[in-house]
Amino acid sequence: MTKETLKIQGMSCGHCVKAVEEALREVAGLEVWRVDIGSAEVEYPAESVPRARIVSAIEEAGYQVMES
Repeated sequence: MTKETLKIQGMSCGHCVKAVEEALREVAGLEVWRVDIGSAEVEYPAESVPRARIVSAIEEAGYQVMES
């Protein structure tokens, strides 16, 4: 399992947190541990859940993942 904290740009309020959390919960196989303004802590099996799918879900919700 891969555990990762994603830095997310564009989140500024509780509505943003809820939107990102709901988008992430739609990704099959992804465990959402915590979503705060500006970040999300997730865990997933990299062999069956591509990281790109997680990033895409966040972008579809209207936010941007900051790559380190």
